[in-house]
Amino acid sequence: MLYRNFGNTCEKVSILGFGCMRLPVLDFNPTKINIPLATEMLQYAIDNGVNYIDTAYPYHGISVTEGGMSEIFVGNVLNDGYRDDVYLSTKLPSWSVQKKEDFDYYLNKQLERLQTDRIDFYLLHGLGVNTWDTLKKLDVFEFLDSAIDDGRIGYAGFSFHDEVKLFKEIVDSYNWSFSLIQYNYMDQEFQAGKEGLEYAASKNMGIAIMEPLKGGCLSNNIPLDIQAIWDGFKVKRSPAEWALRYLWDKPEINVVLSGMSNMEQVLENVKIANDGFVNILGDEEKDLIGEVRDAYKERVHVSCTACGYCSPCPQGVDIPLNLSLLNDLYMYQNMEKPSGNYMFLNAKNASASFCDECGECEEKCTQNIQIRKYLKEARETFDKKK
Repeated sequence: MLYRNFGNTCEKVSILGFGCMRLPVLDFNPTKINIPLATEMLQYAIDNGVNYIDTAYPYHGISVTEGGMSEIFVGNVLNDGYRDDVYLSTKLPSWSVQKKEDFDYYLNKQLERLQTDRIDFYLLHGLGVNTWDTLKKLDVFEFLDSAIDDGRIGYAGFSFHDEVKLFKEIVDSYNWSFSLIQYNYMDQEFQAGKEGLEYAASKNMGIAIMEPLKGGCLSNNIPLDIQAIWDGFKVKRSPAEWALRYLWDKPEINVVLSGMSNMEQVLENVKIANDGFVNILGDEEKDLIGEVRDAYKERVHVSCTACGYCSPCPQGVDIPLNLSLLNDLYMYQNMEKPSGNYMFLNAKNASASFCDECGECEEKCTQNIQIRKYLKEARETFDKKK
């Protein structure tokens, strides 16, 4: 296993982190973790050098507002002689915080669930404009300072799901130690993107990456034309290995989190991580990844540029994101990732299901997109999956 300095924390983290959001389950029930298999997977990863374990309050629960089983599972495994071997990371459920007392309530509850007195890397989960405004008003900085001073958390960070302008504002607002962003070779301009990645790195923040395989879209059910590009290169690697190497090639990235669901993925990722050096990709390899990126983009279904002119929707629908989920389905031929994100949007009353077809968005669209038609397609496609 290879290790990198985690920003300016002076801690060395494994370049592969174990994300505990997609553990194997029984009977397709997200709350019923397959304990024997998941335990074997996590212990193998730790025994082979993975020292960054990431979970969150809602993981393996029935909704984002309720505590899931992931933290409890991780606490049980680490309590069996593994706690001192790893850095433990979890996240405050930012959307559930309504008053100042909630900060300590959730942190103390998480410490209990994880069976520890210290969370090494603690994040504000999934920051966006609404959650960020609420947390600022409740003086989240005072809470973080206090939790660091009393030893309940080691380092403070945040995960992010919004536009890069807000990302930079958050970066500049506090003495953060690290951030967790979505990034892969297809998401260079999505959310924080490349611009945010480089900005955080310029502040000497640690950088952790989520969705390196875009929820499996870049590694499973690869379209035949995409697979033919990979197969045509002189060096043979799996799509997952290409995606991970793309990230580890970048010196700004310290740890890549992989939400592994079976033992085969653990074995493959641990093996790949042994060769995940900085600047390891040659020009031909970078050109190959660029060719694959371009081929995926040719499969775009809706020519939405996410300019935002259609927003705000009177009904609260996040129009650009709904259209991007429809594009994901066409581009990657993978239903699991976009349908999961659609359910999250539905819980926030922002999915296409809330569109009343008023047409205001189409009047403002600079691309002359038939938005109502595509929102209806998204609704019919993803509502069937629920």
